[in-house]
Amino acid sequence: MTDFLADTAAQQHPTLSFTKGHGTGNDFILTLDPDGSTPTDADFVAALCDRHLGIGADGYIRAVRSSALPEGRALLQTEPDAEWFMDYRNGDGSVSEMCGNGVRVFAHFLLAKAVAELPDGGQLAIGTRGGVKRVTRSGGGYAVDMGPWEFIFPDAAVARGMDSLVDIHGLDVDRPALSISMGNPHTVVALAERAELDRTELHTAPIVQPVPPEGTNVELVVPSDPLVGDDGVGRLTMRVHERGVGETQSCGTGACAAAAATRYWAGPHAPLQWLVTVPGGVVGVTFFDGPEGREHVQLSGPAVLVADGVLLPVP
Repeated sequence: MTDFLADTAAQQHPTLSFTKGHGTGNDFILTLDPDGSTPTDADFVAALCDRHLGIGADGYIRAVRSSALPEGRALLQTEPDAEWFMDYRNGDGSVSEMCGNGVRVFAHFLLAKAVAELPDGGQLAIGTRGGVKRVTRSGGGYAVDMGPWEFIFPDAAVARGMDSLVDIHGLDVDRPALSISMGNPHTVVALAERAELDRTELHTAPIVQPVPPEGTNVELVVPSDPLVGDDGVGRLTMRVHERGVGETQSCGTGACAAAAATRYWAGPHAPLQWLVTVPGGVVGVTFFDGPEGREHVQLSGPAVLVADGVLLPVP
C-alpha cells in the first residue's frame, strides 16, 4: 500500500492539497477538485485513509462540481442549485451513498475555500449519491435536511417491530434489530443498559441476518431512563460499526436511523426532537413533515476543520 501511495502521488499528482476535518470525531480527508481530475480509485483512497501509513481518516470526500460527474449531472436536471457534489468514499475505498457528518464538514470546507456561500437564513444545496441535501446554519454548526427515512424490510418491521437478528461480538445472544434507510442502510439494535454497550467489540463487523442488499451499518443504542426529559427531548447513547470502516466516533445518518427506530419503538407519543450521544460528542435529530408529505429527518451538529496539508511523494 505504501508503494502504491508513493507511485500514485508521484506519477499522477506530485502534490495533492488536502484538508482534514471532522464532525463529532467522524473524520475525513477533503480535497477540492472542481473538474474531477484527482484520482479516486479504491486503493488510492484506502492508502490515504490508512491511520498508520497514510493521513488517516474514516472517509475521503472530494468536492467536485456536479456538472463534472454523471451522478451530479443527473441531479442537476431537477436540482439546478446543487452546484457542488460530495463524492464520498469509505476509509477502505468503497463508494458510499453519503455521510451525515460528512455533509456538514463538506459544507464548512466549501465555505472555508470560498467556493460557496451560505448566508444567514439561507440554504446550501449539496449533491450526493443519496440525493440533494440542504444545509443551513444552526448555532455554532450546521443542520442538514437528510430527507425521508424508511424501513428496509417494511413488512417485518410493521408486523413485529424488528426485521433481523444481529450477532455482536461481546454479547452472549443474537439481538433483534430494525433496519432503516437514510439513503444508506442501517440496522439498529436496542440494548438494555450501558454496561452491555460498553462491553461490545465493534472493530469486528456484527453479523446481520438478513442483511440489507447493500450491506449495512450497525448502531447499538441505549435509551436514556427516562427516555424523554423535562424539556420534551428524547435522549439515547449510541456506538456504531460503519461498513468499510469499522467502529467510528460518530455516524450522522446512523444517529438519524437510531432516533427513528427508537421513536418507532416508543410509540405514537414519542417526541420529534432527540439528542444522540456518540463517543465523539452529541448530535441533534429532529423529525418534521417534508414537502412531499413524507416525514423528513434533520441532523444538526458541529463541523471542524483541523489542518491543511500537501501529500508529497514518498521517497
